Amino acid sequence: MKKRRAKKKQSKYKVSVLLTSFAFVIVASFLGSLFTSSSVNSSWYQSIKPAITPPNWVFPIAWTILFGLIALSMFLGLSNSKPKDKGKILNLFIINLMLNVLWSVFFFGLKDVTVAFICLIALWISILVMIAGLLKVSRPAAYMLIPYYLWVTFAGILNYLAMIKLM
Repeated sequence: MKKRRAKKKQSKYKVSVLLTSFAFVIVASFLGSLFTSSSVNSSWYQSIKPAITPPNWVFPIAWTILFGLIALSMFLGLSNSKPKDKGKILNLFIINLMLNVLWSVFFFGLKDVTVAFICLIALWISILVMIAGLLKVSRPAAYMLIPYYLWVTFAGILNYLAMIKLM
């Protein structure tokens, strides 16, 4: 009877962690989209958009997949970590998601591509730190962040090229 209660409690905990992980990511994606969605068709963005930029319809698909992977990575990281490490892992994800939103604020909201590029470098580093930290806890959680890392690397190239256009 005790085992069943413990299993039920653990199951409720995991569902709670899964929902919390997705909630964090959904909030970040929503906040970022407030600055991005209205700007991608603006004349300002069209004037600095590098030739290698994918079509606009690619971005929501890519980000939906990436945000799903980030949420699952967060879930696995928190579910498989020791109690003393949960706060550190959560903080890594919160910092990363804040940097993700800030990039949209700087690039599309404030139209400051240089500050956005600096923010993107911090975002890129935060992904590497998350991957390194998660390797000790859950290899699948760490591996799920590799597409995110690659996409942000490509975004960095696009951001850099846009910055060069403005110089």
